[in-house]
Amino acid sequence: MYQPVPLFPGMPGGIEMFVVLLVVVLLFGANKLPKLARSSGQAMGEFKKGREEVDRELDAMRESASPTDDAPDDEGAASAARESATN
Repeated sequence: MYQPVPLFPGMPGGIEMFVVLLVVVLLFGANKLPKLARSSGQAMGEFKKGREEVDRELDAMRESASPTDDAPDDEGAASAARESATN
């Protein structure tokens, strides 16, 4: 019988995390781990700031593009033109 494979399996357990940590220590060395963690944290902070800036710009664009209550909408103008044509 067919068993579906989950797209997002659960979090890795203790042994998997230990293996990943061991590989990271072997690749980068114990001396460079604090610098690596600091630089990755700074990169995540910059990414978050950039994302918030884009969100603010998109919100400003949406607010400027949304129709105001003072301006007549297209349907209102079309119905007014129909009424004046029939009278």
